[in-house]
Amino acid sequence: MQGLTEFLPVSSTAHLLLGARVLGYEDPGGVFTVMIQLGAVLALVWLYRTKLWEVLGGLSSQRAAQRFALAVVLGCVPAFLAGALLSDYVRQVLYYSTPVMASAFVLGGLVMLATERWRPSPTVTDMSDLSLGRAFAVGACQTLALVPGVSRSGATIVGGLLLGLDRAVAAEFSFFLAIPTISGAFLHDLLDVRDQLTFDRTAEIAVGFVAAFLSALVVVRPFLQLVTRVGFAWFAWYRIALGMLLFAAMAAGWR
Repeated sequence: MQGLTEFLPVSSTAHLLLGARVLGYEDPGGVFTVMIQLGAVLALVWLYRTKLWEVLGGLSSQRAAQRFALAVVLGCVPAFLAGALLSDYVRQVLYYSTPVMASAFVLGGLVMLATERWRPSPTVTDMSDLSLGRAFAVGACQTLALVPGVSRSGATIVGGLLLGLDRAVAAEFSFFLAIPTISGAFLHDLLDVRDQLTFDRTAEIAVGFVAAFLSALVVVRPFLQLVTRVGFAWFAWYRIALGMLLFAAMAAGWR
């Protein structure tokens, strides 16, 4: 579930939280959830290893590489600041609110449909044309993903589309933002749960880590090809349907 939903605009956090409730899975201290995040990130690093290596190799001398790296750093700043200020509230309050998740699913789906219909004509069709101002603005959209159900990739992709990025560039920049953003969240959470890591959970975590890596490896490229051809409407309708299903379940007394 982590690997399949991390880079799709459907909110991996909400899917993990809801999936754990449905399955009756207990994760003391969130240790398992924290550790498997890195599996999905490493899949992304592997898929984009050539681009990442080019950027790292050119940081000392190539202006294009320096500009790209700066764009990614600026894009991550808002999320790091928001996470530092609001992470406790999000984890202690919003993570336990099914109405918040359901509302975020539905509203996010409606925003995606509206964006697909009325977004401005794209003016950025290549990653090298992305300005630093646009990169920072896309990063600001990423902060909305602190709310479970919003989706980190969904917020950044929609933000990119509204700022004039075409679908492929918006999706790819969202992927590149994910690497430092999720890695930073992983390190922060790891420090919080380090005392709860025990040997008897090693096998469980290892299986989840590998599953997240392999499933994310399978999802990223087909997703990019799909959205380039047909857009995000399928994901928007899925979000709306899932949100309405959650509202129906709550009305029927499910908790």
